[in-house]
Amino acid sequence: MRSLFDLCSGFVYSQVLLACTRLNLFELVSASPRSPADIAANLKLPQQSIDRLLEAAQSLELLEARANDQIGLGPLGAALLGNPAVAMMIEHHSALYADLSDPVALLRERHGATELGRYWAYSKNADDNSLDCDQTAGYSALMAASQQMIADQVLSAYSFSRHRRLLDVGGGAGAFAVAALKQNPELEAQVFDLPSVAELATQRFDTQGVAERAIAVGGNFLDDPLPEGFDAISVVRILHDHDDDAVMTLLRGVRQAIPPHGTLLIAEPMLGTPGAERVTAAYFGFYLMAMGQGRARAPDEITRMLGQAGFGRIKMHRTTAPLLVRVISARP
Repeated sequence: MRSLFDLCSGFVYSQVLLACTRLNLFELVSASPRSPADIAANLKLPQQSIDRLLEAAQSLELLEARANDQIGLGPLGAALLGNPAVAMMIEHHSALYADLSDPVALLRERHGATELGRYWAYSKNADDNSLDCDQTAGYSALMAASQQMIADQVLSAYSFSRHRRLLDVGGGAGAFAVAALKQNPELEAQVFDLPSVAELATQRFDTQGVAERAIAVGGNFLDDPLPEGFDAISVVRILHDHDDDAVMTLLRGVRQAIPPHGTLLIAEPMLGTPGAERVTAAYFGFYLMAMGQGRARAPDEITRMLGQAGFGRIKMHRTTAPLLVRVISARP
């Protein structure tokens, strides 16, 4: 019964988290615990409202009671405080919840442009637009904020030390490429993404001091041939954003561009991951439906698609946080 009630109450729990995040409540109590009266005064909210929020946040382990009627960080609040990418996702979910206000309409595909479609400007649920810098900067920043923890997982699972040139397809603002370059001083990298996104990657290469070993090139990997001359090609959190026909177009494009000794690296959350079943099937399932395209796939399905694209030497690499990302390498 508890699990069923949690399913019914999940939206309320998420809104308690959003309120704490928007009020910077975790930052307020991070240096030292504070009394409810002190918190109310700092946040300029009625004491009755603060008391209710504090009770709710404690029940969710975001905050916890300390001695002398003080309130401090709970285990989940502490984890969130050190992870700004999660805070960005919490705020971003307002768009998802708006799209899910009528989930049956989404399932029946009786809707126009969705909030997530507008946000992810390349999706099928987007308004017609030119994908300029203003339209791509928002989602590029969101992806870049979370990319470091993804990069840490991927680079721990697979070593680029034997590679000399990396092409990061759909590499966004260059966060993964920068992480790979910093771990491998002999590596060169190129990001291939939409022109307005490639501009952001170029800026990141400059600010991160890797511009001598990295460039970004604009293009659309579904329409344009991929650059050649790279012995490693990475596709990080890209496949699940696209439908099957687009994924096959991308994989065949990679097969065309990659040399016989090259390696394709795929990294993303995957369907059926033990302990992450709800994340991949329920969360990503409905998130991507609102976005307008894509779906999570099981490793076996990705392996089958790789085979159809002409890859034969396929290997799964273990990550320490498979809920976040799993890694598959493939060679021609």
